[in-house]
This record gives sequence, C-alpha cells and structure tokens, in this order.
Amino acid sequence: MAAPPEPGEPEERKLLGFLDVENTPCARHSILYGSLGSVVAGFGHFLFTSRIRRSCDVGVGGFILVTLGCWFHCRYNYAKQRIQERIAREEIKKKILYEGTHLDPERKHNGSSSN
Repeated sequence: MAAPPEPGEPEERKLLGFLDVENTPCARHSILYGSLGSVVAGFGHFLFTSRIRRSCDVGVGGFILVTLGCWFHCRYNYAKQRIQERIAREEIKKKILYEGTHLDPERKHNGSSSN
C-alpha cells in the first residue's frame, strides 16, 4: 500500500483507482460529458418506454458511447495541436539560426552581388 500523503502535500485523485483525472488530458471533460450523456439517454428512454431496467442499460450504454466519443475526439485534437506546436517551435529555431545569413529565406537576393 502507498504511504499516506504528508500534511502539506495534495492528495492524488484517481477515478476507479487508476485514471488520474487531474493530470490526464481530456479525461475530466470526457467523464463529465459521459455522465451527462448517461442521464440524458437513460431518462429519455424512460420517458418514452417507462421500462426501468432497459432505461438503466441505455444509460450505461450512453455513458460508454459519449465518454469514448469525447475521449477520442479530444485526444485527436490534442495530438494535432502538439504536432503544430512542435512544427512551429522548429520553424522558430530555424529562423533564429538562419537570420542574417545567406541562407535566410526572407533576405532579398539581387541578381548582382555587392561587396
């Protein structure tokens, strides 16, 4: 077992003991939207059919579908953003490295060379 946190340290919060919701990107929003989807799907099904057990099943299915849908959508956008940030960082490094040299793409090149 893990030692209890010391009196000044924040306690780690994990959903179901393994999903660190605070530090995992997209986890919090996915769980919140999934629980909202569960309530909407289950309650909506109950209003139309008045079948309690089936409505609970629909609610659980709604939770799973909405949570996974939000998770994959968010992680895709997160990965795309990280790739764009990496490309921008590399371009800034290149600009700093080549600025003022003959390799600078923004430097005007005339047909005649001036000494």
